[in-house]
Amino acid sequence: MPRMLLGKKIGMTQVIGDDGTVVPVTVLEAGGNRVTMKKSADGSDKYDAYQVGYEEVRSSRLSKPEREHLASKNLPAFRHLKEQKGVTDLNVGDPIPVSIFANGDKVDVTGVSKGKGFAGVVKRYHWHGGDMTHGSMIHRKPQSSGATDAAHIFKNQGKPGHMGNETVTAQRLTVVRVDEERGLLLIKGAVPGPRGGLVTIREAK
Repeated sequence: MPRMLLGKKIGMTQVIGDDGTVVPVTVLEAGGNRVTMKKSADGSDKYDAYQVGYEEVRSSRLSKPEREHLASKNLPAFRHLKEQKGVTDLNVGDPIPVSIFANGDKVDVTGVSKGKGFAGVVKRYHWHGGDMTHGSMIHRKPQSSGATDAAHIFKNQGKPGHMGNETVTAQRLTVVRVDEERGLLLIKGAVPGPRGGLVTIREAK
């Protein structure tokens, strides 16, 4: 089946790799995932998929359709539900352990990046800015927007604006360690989002 887990970003630390080197890793808590629904290409859905539930909460936290959807399958209330296309051998209600991933696997991790609010072009695009001397008055302002032959601003021209708070996927990250007992995955490098932020871990394309 296409492997997928929902989890939370716990923080960053360092571990000793198999070759004795120090490896910076992001710790993801991904225990408690369960299959909450299955779809079949032979049925009314017309495609194969399964739904994953993560993080149990009080049923009052959910909308009425969500409560009825889970209650009809004798499942607890889950804060997060996410669908993954593909066929799975698991049945509705079965847990999905973190051991579906192994050391050395490549994964894609999707999360929502930290919101930075309104930002200028120096912070947003890492432009170096203008001169800091010779009477310059435009140290951190954008320069000409391009009114040349076309006499209009081209699409995707860098401007000040909202920065962050976007869905970002870090691709082909390496699973350094799997702690099935505590439901933890240690991923080499950084993943998007703040501590406590929801992430989706899928096998790399």
